[in-house]
Amino acid sequence: MTRFILRRLLWAIPTLLLVTFMVYVAIRLGTNPSEAYQRSNPRANAAKIREYEELNNLTGNYFQGYWGWFSGFLEGLTNGGESWQRSIKGRREVWPELRDAMANSLRLGAAASFVGITIGLSLGVFAALRPGSLRDATVNTGAFVAFSIPPYVSAVLLQLLFAVMWSKWFGETLLPTSGVYPAGQQGFDLWLMLKHMILPVSVVAIQIIAVYARYMRASLLEVLNSDYMRTARSKGISERRVLVSHAVRNSMIPVVTVAAIDIGGILGGLIITERVFSYPGMGDFFLTAFDNGDFPQLMPFMVIIVTAVIMFNLLADVSYAWLDPRIRLD
Repeated sequence: MTRFILRRLLWAIPTLLLVTFMVYVAIRLGTNPSEAYQRSNPRANAAKIREYEELNNLTGNYFQGYWGWFSGFLEGLTNGGESWQRSIKGRREVWPELRDAMANSLRLGAAASFVGITIGLSLGVFAALRPGSLRDATVNTGAFVAFSIPPYVSAVLLQLLFAVMWSKWFGETLLPTSGVYPAGQQGFDLWLMLKHMILPVSVVAIQIIAVYARYMRASLLEVLNSDYMRTARSKGISERRVLVSHAVRNSMIPVVTVAAIDIGGILGGLIITERVFSYPGMGDFFLTAFDNGDFPQLMPFMVIIVTAVIMFNLLADVSYAWLDPRIRLD
């Protein structure tokens, strides 16, 4: 196991370099940092633009520019982002804003994933134990409908119900519809934060529940009809133990793959929800940076997303061996 993890970590280094270089080229072609700087600083003359290009390694070819950026990025990891290029708009430090956005997205994503995966897997098991029954049809239909509703539709519907309509019925809104805290809030307040998270967490969790209920149902049905399940029952093992120790554990293997990919990409995968709820997370950070063509903000964002996906894929591979002892990684 240790050899496998070390080998995968070593492979992750060239993978990360290759992917971030491709992202670097794509962002430079797609946003043109020099033009973006001119748009954000209309009074800048040719000398100022040239100075900006040299400061941000934009005068050479892509390989030279990438190496200059990557060197500064690595140095910034050791000094709290001070060596990173400053944002095009406002010349602000990138790391403080990125750190806060990442914390907000992790909080939202972790809560939604926990709620969604827990409920989704439970519904999948609940439906698979009685295939073809009313409860199976209900779970399947509900999951299909939930998955078919785009996040921006469910977000707007929840906002209308708990803010607009609730205020009309009872004179005040039940749940806030934007931000992490009310405007002007000072200091940490857990209850206010949780109230602001309820609606966005619900929107994300609806999609997660729908996906994992269907995955778990299909996987568990396949396992329940396998030969080794019949053998386990013939040995006189109780149905509860057969279900928990054999069926559910083995049916989790394909589900883990989906979970690892979903959780690994969740930092940058909540763009629509965060924008609808004006939630200051990574998705909102990315859209703002992309609208401004802010190259110094976009690159660290992409590195974090790529790293998270690579690490969680490694975690999925390791989980296989834990869930199925027949799988050997070394």
